[in-house]
Amino acid sequence: MAQTLAAAVHSELVIKKSRFIGCVQPVADREAALLVVSDLRAVHPGATHVCWALMAGGQSAANDDGEPGGTAGRPMLEVLRHQDLEGVLATVVRYFGGVKLGAGGLLRAYTDAIAQALVGVDKLPLQRRCTLCCAVPYAMEGSLRRELAAAGAALDNVAHGALVSLRFSVVDAEAAALVLRIDDATQGRAAWIDPPECS
Repeated sequence: MAQTLAAAVHSELVIKKSRFIGCVQPVADREAALLVVSDLRAVHPGATHVCWALMAGGQSAANDDGEPGGTAGRPMLEVLRHQDLEGVLATVVRYFGGVKLGAGGLLRAYTDAIAQALVGVDKLPLQRRCTLCCAVPYAMEGSLRRELAAAGAALDNVAHGALVSLRFSVVDAEAAALVLRIDDATQGRAAWIDPPECS
């Protein structure tokens, strides 16, 4: 069974004067991962490379960011696969120290940066989530919020118009029961909306 992380974990290696800053963190999807990578580039403008590997949403991706092909992103991805992780992004920021490591040295450095970050980490069973959206009269907003809190749903967006629209995510296994409880609590007055159309 795939697992994920509760929070980001880090490592730092110095190999022949090159500094490798590793991180593995939970992410929802590729879009969220690319935002993290973009932020890393902004935080580390002097870095030579920001390499990454992603396992999220049933998809995988790897990027060597200018390192020789197959020496950074792919080895990092293999560490994630070996650890049976899903819903995570692995990144390594490299500051070049002036000494070339060769393909084998790079492969080991990027693999080690991610493997060391994961040493002794607590993993959580991966629980797939789905996004739902409903609109209710203003008088029922409090009742709806209480149902969401009781189900451990994460509130993504609230829009106030003629009705109050709430978009939220919940563990897949809990979704059907939550919909029934919301319908019951709102006496059938909750209008269910396709999430992409929910403002």
